[in-house]
Amino acid sequence: MQIITNQFQKELKKHGSDHFPFLVSYQCLSEYDSNSFMWHCHPEIEITYVKEGSMHYRINNRSFHLKEGDIIFCNSNALHSGEMENQEDCSYIPITFDPKLIYGFFQSTICTRYVDPVIQNLAVCAVHIDYSEKWHETFRDRMLEVISLDKKKPDFYELDISIRMQLLWRLLVEHLPHQPVSTTSDFTEYERIRRILSYIEQNYMNQITLDDISEHIHLCESECTRLFKRHMNTTLFSFLQEYRIERSLEYLNTKESISSIAEKTGFSDSNYYSKVFSKIKGCSPREYRKNLKDTISHEL
Repeated sequence: MQIITNQFQKELKKHGSDHFPFLVSYQCLSEYDSNSFMWHCHPEIEITYVKEGSMHYRINNRSFHLKEGDIIFCNSNALHSGEMENQEDCSYIPITFDPKLIYGFFQSTICTRYVDPVIQNLAVCAVHIDYSEKWHETFRDRMLEVISLDKKKPDFYELDISIRMQLLWRLLVEHLPHQPVSTTSDFTEYERIRRILSYIEQNYMNQITLDDISEHIHLCESECTRLFKRHMNTTLFSFLQEYRIERSLEYLNTKESISSIAEKTGFSDSNYYSKVFSKIKGCSPREYRKNLKDTISHEL
């Protein structure tokens, strides 16, 4: 399994219904081909509760190490990804919802005063609920109430969920630190990052040069490099290598040869692929494949 996105990294999965745009999911990182979900975004807001284990969670240019009980707020249209830490599984419960569940209708007072200033500000891409502040426990309790209501679905549960989601939002807005307002330039840079990620997703199996990417987003090579480093906290080259390794994991669950997998994921030869794989994953592709088979056999 892997998250399905369009060419702009927007997730295609529907979150809830048009009548009630709200979804609670129960997920584990081990359900994904690469033990991680890849970069994607969606207009809905996502608040994730870590039920068991830990996870390395990235939102735009920020990185979080989430432990059991932690909660992460991911803002509307923020790029995010998550991966295992120390090859240990993580189960988590995301609540994904359309902002209109909070504000009711477009340009309402609640929308213009309390929702738009948050979701339109790229500086507020994430909030880590780690119990370092007193209000975090109240936030967790309200969130667990929402999860329980969705699971049991008693009478009036939609109304009760809506009420609690507004209480969650109030807590969040009340305690958000002051952030600079996003500029047109911020949005332009963000769109360029999305286009770079989209280009890599569509072309990772081919030979990609910096010139190819810079030409795709109409930016000189040096500025393209600085832009990516500034927003993603890693170099373009490192990101491309990691992305190719992640995409190769699904093939290691098949009978394809290592050399064939290397070729399919954009590596010049199997030796180089194995070298990069070992650097990133801490073991060789063959060892990873063997561990995968042992795990499957043990589960059976």
